This record gives sequence, structure tokens and C-alpha cells, in this order.
Amino acid sequence: MKIKHSKYKNTGIIYELLVRQITSDILNKREPKSLPLIEKYFAKTELGKEYKLYELISNKNSLTEGKAESLINSILETSKRLNRKKLKSLKYNLISEIKQHYNIDNFFKSNLENYKQYASLYTLIEATTSPDNIDINQLVNNKLTLIEHFTKGEINKEETKKGLLEEYNSFEPDLKALTYKILVEKFNQKYNNLSKDQKQILQEYINNAANTESLRKIVVSKYKAVKESIQNKIEKLEDPVLKIKIQEVHSLIPTICEKRKISDNDISSLLQLLELNKELDNG
Repeated sequence: MKIKHSKYKNTGIIYELLVRQITSDILNKREPKSLPLIEKYFAKTELGKEYKLYELISNKNSLTEGKAESLINSILETSKRLNRKKLKSLKYNLISEIKQHYNIDNFFKSNLENYKQYASLYTLIEATTSPDNIDINQLVNNKLTLIEHFTKGEINKEETKKGLLEEYNSFEPDLKALTYKILVEKFNQKYNNLSKDQKQILQEYINNAANTESLRKIVVSKYKAVKESIQNKIEKLEDPVLKIKIQEVHSLIPTICEKRKISDNDISSLLQLLELNKELDNG
């Protein structure tokens, strides 16, 4: 028998989407209704204990193959000691409350970086606690997915940032959510000099993370507009050297109209182009 993955029952996915929803609500000056849900369902509960197992997916990397396999086995052994009846009840009640505040279909449409790893861990946990005989190939493939994830090369980040991330990931779920809210507020304060278009893109990126088609249309539209705007400004430039440089940049503006999915790199590039356009406006 194969285990069917359910994002509606995947504790890791539910938690990450709740945290993302906090950001969206704050940016839209709405009450972050997902915050009390995190405090209620993840602080010192069986659901919070299970999320700690999923959280290891984000915390652990650069392990040897042996250590990665040992970690996975430890996760699965720990999951056996959780109260499955309580978990089932908590998940059911949590999903019911999410439905009261948000469109459940849109809520679960978001793309998560570690979705594949979360799904693999969910399948392994369900298989470990199931009395039925599970398809061995499915278990092997999911375990290999996690081993590959845990043994990847070390992330290239400054030691300071790495230390902050490790400290952040060690927080209790309710404290993490509050910290996330503060980070968003600090971000807004620090980057209040962004242009109107840049702020709009950032806001749309978060608000429409659950609607990839809507986000794609918005980004494509902005790309076309900024490309045309820069072209018009090039024609008015008098400095021949600067004109050549800006033309080179203009020629590198990607054509994303045919892309089905917008990546983080596309958003980053668009923000930089909007910054260039702003600088040209300022002379």
C-alpha cells in the first residue's frame, strides 16, 4: 500500500503557511488571525512537538550520509511516541479554524521551498505509525530524498547571519511567530525609501504567493512596463558611454512572458530594474 500525501495533514506545511499568512496580513494592515492559531495549536502541544520534527528539515544540512540516516531514524522513533489521537484531533480543529478565516484552497496553494522534503517526511512518519504493509519503494525513495537534502553542501552565508538563523529556528513556535512579525515591521521601517512600484511588487509577491498565475501576470506586466520605460529614457540620454551601458542592461532584461512559474530570481531582478528606472528618473 502507498501512503498518499496530504498537505492538509502535514504539520510542517501548515505551520509554514500560517507564518507566511502573518506577513501577508501585516502588510495589508489586517489583523493577523493566523498568529493566535499558532499560539493555540503549536505552543506546548502534540502538534508543536511534531512540528519540531519537521523543523529539522530547515535546520540540518551538510551532514554525512551516516549521520543523515541516523537523524531520520531518530525523527521517526520520536514520532512514534507522539499521541496520534491528539494529533488527529488538533489538526482537524486547526483546519476548521483556518477555514473560518481564510479561503482554504488559496491558503494551501503557496509554493514552499521544502515542500518535497516535508511531503517525504510526512509519508515516512505515516508509514512508521501505520499497521498496514507499506510500499517499500515509496519508503526508500522518500528516505533518499531526505538523505540527499541533509547531505547537501553548506549554505554560503555569513557566519553572523547563520548564527541569527540558528537562534531564530531554536525559538518556540509562538515566539517565532512574534519574532517574524517584528522582523516584518523592522523591514518596513528600513526600506521605506523603496519606490511605489517596488513596494507594490513586494506586497504582491507575498499576497499572491498562493496564486502563482495571478503573481505571474503581475510580474510579466511590470517587466514589460519597466523595459519600455527604460528604453524611452535611453533615447533621451546624452552621455554616449552611459547610453551604451544602459542599452547593455536593457538587452539583458529577461523575457519571462512564456514562463509558467515566477522564481525568486525573477522578483529580485525586477526590483533591481525598478531601482535602475528610479535612478534614471532622478538623473
